[in-house]
Amino acid sequence: MSERILLTGAFGNIGRHTLPLLLARGHRVRALSVGGRADRRLARRLAAPHLEVVRGDVRDRALMAALTRDVDTIIHLAFLIPPAALSRPGEARAINVDGTRAILDGARAAPTPPRLLFASTLDVYGHTQHLPPPRRVGDPTSATDVYAEHKLECERLVAASGLRACVFRFADVPPIAVRAPHPIMFRIPLATRIEAIHPDDAALAVANALDTDAVWGRTLNVGGGARCQLTYRAYLGAFLDAMGIGALPDEAFGDEPYCTDWLDTDESQRLLRYQRKSFDDIVRETAALLGWRAPLARALRPIVRRAILAMSPRWRARR
Repeated sequence: MSERILLTGAFGNIGRHTLPLLLARGHRVRALSVGGRADRRLARRLAAPHLEVVRGDVRDRALMAALTRDVDTIIHLAFLIPPAALSRPGEARAINVDGTRAILDGARAAPTPPRLLFASTLDVYGHTQHLPPPRRVGDPTSATDVYAEHKLECERLVAASGLRACVFRFADVPPIAVRAPHPIMFRIPLATRIEAIHPDDAALAVANALDTDAVWGRTLNVGGGARCQLTYRAYLGAFLDAMGIGALPDEAFGDEPYCTDWLDTDESQRLLRYQRKSFDDIVRETAALLGWRAPLARALRPIVRRAILAMSPRWRARR
């Protein structure tokens, strides 16, 4: 059945995969955009009579009150994530927590309050590498940085809102894009368990939730399943190999615990039937985007490796 949907973060990592799927299913989508060039390009490509693109900010309470007034469902994906959330905690809190509160307040004030799907994260389980996997929804939660703190606070706001809602704690969702390296990559110990999910599968879980009554009122783990569960060594190594860079020295990586793990997704998969793609699919699709740059990357491999390793505090200290 066609619904009127407000999709925040419509042109972000999960949103840009969710939006075309919602449109293909005949839903009328009000897509919130920050107005960047990439947003505008995708909006033009997806132009449809039942797509309304609104440029705005979740911190704008008046706008959120207007956008939530006449929709059936809100899919709230907009969030400032690491590394930006860690380096700009004040801005992150305004977007993440205050923005979520503005959406909830607008929804509650609507003549017919919509239901809400909130995107959370596996990071809320904290440091768990000393425990046997997988992480289950009933496990204790612990905020180890401002991002997880914001997600947990928003989960509590959603639970207290009185709205019909569900919370998806997503595994790592690698963008299908060629990304520039960042120093945060060296914070994660190589032996750390990590679970990924293809953004197409994340989007499918979100879209299928609209037609699945059993997920509403619940919190679910949403991840790629057994074919997407690996160690960070294998995770990062696969991407580096695909880019022609090759594995980096162990000595460059930290040993402080990091908040990621494998998830129990049996229940979400039973209800939503979304797990289609493997981690190998993620790597293959990402590597294919290199195109003509692949031979160049291989030719410049020593230079690229030195530049990436220079981002590691441990590696710089050793040198």
